[in-house]
Amino acid sequence: MDTELARTFLTVIAVGNFVNAAERLHVSQSTVSTRIQTLEQQLGCELFVRNKAGTTLTAAGRQFQRHASTLVRTVEQARHDIGIPKGFLGTLVVGGRIGLWEEFLLEWLPLMRTRSPDVSVRAEIGLEAEIMQGLVEGRVDIGVMYTPQSRPGLKVEQLFEERLVLVSTDRRSKPEPQPGYVYVDWGPEFQARHGALFPNYEGAAVTANIGWLGLQHVLLNGGSGYFPMRTIQRHLRTKMLTVVRDAPEFLLPAYAVYPAEHDARLFGHALDNMRTIAETKRG
Repeated sequence: MDTELARTFLTVIAVGNFVNAAERLHVSQSTVSTRIQTLEQQLGCELFVRNKAGTTLTAAGRQFQRHASTLVRTVEQARHDIGIPKGFLGTLVVGGRIGLWEEFLLEWLPLMRTRSPDVSVRAEIGLEAEIMQGLVEGRVDIGVMYTPQSRPGLKVEQLFEERLVLVSTDRRSKPEPQPGYVYVDWGPEFQARHGALFPNYEGAAVTANIGWLGLQHVLLNGGSGYFPMRTIQRHLRTKMLTVVRDAPEFLLPAYAVYPAEHDARLFGHALDNMRTIAETKRG
């Protein structure tokens, strides 16, 4: 089905009649009418009831509306995802957790632009589940995350280990969760070790699934929480935060996930650049 027909159908719904739809689409009213008639012929049903007041959807039209919206969105997403900007060899879609964009992938981007100027990059933020789904479906080329899942056709490569430390705005804070503690969900392994090390922990007033969100809350309102050492260095230097003495630390591996079979021209420098920067994050 021509997506232009579906787009015209949705425009008629949005503006209420064929005349306004023609103005919105910058075509004649007869063109709008012809498109809707063609669509109705293809579907074998009437989509609109036409009257002096405008147009209203038939029962079939209401059913088709959902499918038309999905069709247009899917085609637009496909054009965006696979379109290669002029002058570039190809496009890489790179998805990562916001904490891994901080101080890591944001260092990788300019290095990528320098070493692979003919490769465009689409940068995305997401959690593990959606990034993995994108990798499986082919919508994401490289995923950078903490808790990847093994999937056929995908390679999982460890880049470095995060050192999660307990920091607080109170220099006298005890080496365990205190009032004002923000629990950040760093994944199932962190959750299991956290429970073992703090058996009396009964839960926090604030829980975040993104480290950046938890950190901003602590910085603005006071409190404590576990965060990667590499992302809090500047806050330690300004003394906005302090590392809690004698508190246990956690190691959290960060991984790159990508297709086992890939185009070396697109992926080669991208992965090598990640490995180069990862070397500086180790230890």
